[in-house]
This record gives sequence, structure tokens and C-alpha cells, in this order.
Amino acid sequence: MKYTGGCHCGAVRYEFEGEITEVMECNCSHCAKKGMLLYFVDKDKFRLLKGKENLGTYNFNKKAINHYFCTTCGTQAHAEGVTFPKACINVRCVDDFDLAAIPRKHFNGKDM
Repeated sequence: MKYTGGCHCGAVRYEFEGEITEVMECNCSHCAKKGMLLYFVDKDKFRLLKGKENLGTYNFNKKAINHYFCTTCGTQAHAEGVTFPKACINVRCVDDFDLAAIPRKHFNGKDM
């Protein structure tokens, strides 16, 4: 299935292909404070449609993930693995996605 999404102001837009059957809810300080719900997809299944020039990057801890955010509205709609070949989608930013209908898998990122 093809999904689209992006930031709050619309400056950053993307699309990706996959079947979202569950999302990851991580308890690390970053994900917990932002309320992230994550879905990982192979990088070749992700395409940034617009807004590359609007992206800022945040890295922390082991710097294994480039956390991208819109420099206009601050929304982190996606990220990209540095040490692994996945794009990370914040499903809260996916268009017309029913969060209540999807199971959450808890991940203990706090202890990593």
C-alpha cells in the first residue's frame, strides 16, 4: 500500500510503500517526549516528495539515526537510519491514518 505524509505546515512531504500492521512505541527520552509512533520501511520504499531544503537534522546518543524535522514548524515526520538501511516514519504524520486501529509494540529504548 502507498502512504503519504509530512509535517504540520506542509513544507515537507513524503510517500512510502508498506503494510503497517503495528507501530513501535519507544520509551527513549527522544521518542517519549515527542510522542512518536514509528514504522520502519526499507529506504528504497521511501521517497521525499518536497522540502529537502526545509529539513534540519538532530542526532543524539549513538548517532545511529538522522532525525529530520521541518525548520518551519518543527514537526519530525520521519528519520533515516545511519547505521541501518531503513527510513523511520512517524505515523502520527501519515495522512488519513487511523492510529486507534493499529497495535503498538513497546520498545525499551531507554535502556539502550
